[in-house]
Amino acid sequence: GGLSGYPSRSESEHDWIENSHASTSLSYAHGLATAFKATDSDRRVVAVIGDGAMTGGMAYEGLNNLGHSNSNVVIVLNDNGRSYAPTVSRLSESLIKILSNPDYMRHKERLEEIAERIPWVGETIQRGMKRGIKMSQAAIRELWEPNMYFENLGVHYLGPFDGHDIAGLEVALKNASGFKRPVLVHVLTMKGKGYEPAETDDVKHMHDTGSIKAGSYTAMFTDTLIELAEKHPELVAITAAMPDSTGLLPFKERFADRCFDVGIAEQHAVTAATGMALAGLRPVVAVYSTFLSRAFDQVNLDCGLHDAPVILCLDRAGITGDDGPSHHGILDMVLLTKVPNMTVMAPSSLQELERMLSDALAITDGPVAIRWPKTAARSVEPHQVGTGLHARQVRRGDGKVCLIGVGKMLETCEEAADMLVADGIQATVWDPRIVRPLCKEMLLDAAQHRIVVTVEDGLREGGAGSAIRDALDSVPDVVVLGIPIKYVPHGKPADILSQLGLDAEGIVATVRSKVG
Repeated sequence: GGLSGYPSRSESEHDWIENSHASTSLSYAHGLATAFKATDSDRRVVAVIGDGAMTGGMAYEGLNNLGHSNSNVVIVLNDNGRSYAPTVSRLSESLIKILSNPDYMRHKERLEEIAERIPWVGETIQRGMKRGIKMSQAAIRELWEPNMYFENLGVHYLGPFDGHDIAGLEVALKNASGFKRPVLVHVLTMKGKGYEPAETDDVKHMHDTGSIKAGSYTAMFTDTLIELAEKHPELVAITAAMPDSTGLLPFKERFADRCFDVGIAEQHAVTAATGMALAGLRPVVAVYSTFLSRAFDQVNLDCGLHDAPVILCLDRAGITGDDGPSHHGILDMVLLTKVPNMTVMAPSSLQELERMLSDALAITDGPVAIRWPKTAARSVEPHQVGTGLHARQVRRGDGKVCLIGVGKMLETCEEAADMLVADGIQATVWDPRIVRPLCKEMLLDAAQHRIVVTVEDGLREGGAGSAIRDALDSVPDVVVLGIPIKYVPHGKPADILSQLGLDAEGIVATVRSKVG
């Protein structure tokens, strides 16, 4: 079925773990080392982690335990100054960067020049000064290089090494294997080195080959956010190491002091946004749907509990495609609809997203989440756009069947309604727009039908359809179509949805089975 986007145990016996969410390898390593020690195994664990992943709090929790337990682990820190974007951290600042400071170098050269002008005494002074400079450099190294940080945590530090010197790396790793305690091998690399298109890509160094396409939901988000920021000076944007992919780079170029990249730290991003909101700012947190689940506790008990007017903008919601099970954004509606006073919006078109961003700013008594997919977005006319917290009836049927399509699934429901005409069924179709709170007008109308079918690209149990079914206790037959509780493998979104019965043909088959 094609290559998985991330490590996959089904593809390689050497892939012990499969997950695209960063900052986890040190915790895995601690667990493995603990198990090997308990079973008297002399196996050595090697954990590779990028400096970008070291911006995540979980990495420090694992590091602390590795040092404390004196685990038999080699940590390879791949330091290329980047995660998805340039790394937001001072961990990798070293003597190399200090020596590249022009002021430091000018002062050093000036002292050497003065010493050289003095007769034989100057030669002695110069030798002494050079020794002093080396001592000063050593002192600077103690203060600024990461070695002391790791040593203080009980992790022996080796490096930094040239990550592109294969022979040198082999020696460094062989030396590391001689220690029976946690050792960190600091490796300096260049992302994309050796491949010119990657080396010349200033934004991502070809972390992936995708880009934000004109006419996509992300592009609409970018343009609308900038327009709103022009009118609302209190609006700020936050990203967790993904300013490019979430569409915030143009915003950052326009409002540099109002855009914050917190690194791979979604938990921190949400709580920091809550603090900003409590002090009068209107923060917009731009994050992939799958990554927000890492910060659900903060969404619930930091942001939600305080009714903070934070706007959560969830890109890549629903079935995303080739990246694999860890990238599908299928949990957000289940989780967010359980947060008291949370408003959850799901646009079905570009114009709906534009409208919802503006409406979200008008909500000041609690958080708002807006979710949209990675797949193609459609454009509609002004009369096909709703307002506020109201659902929109797309077509009126004959009272037998009502189809409710959440977000991108609205278009699929419309296709199904067209196909049902051949069966003599005139289906009513609703765009709920707002997943929570549900529109009473939509519920009252749906209750007049014999069969109601809800369709969503999120988990079937506990999502939008479940809430609609609970509200329609008077309807004889309410069918909830969505994603079953299982790990969905990688594949083309349309193919996956079809396999799950979430295409037009699947909806029609469901209706026919109920109508008889």
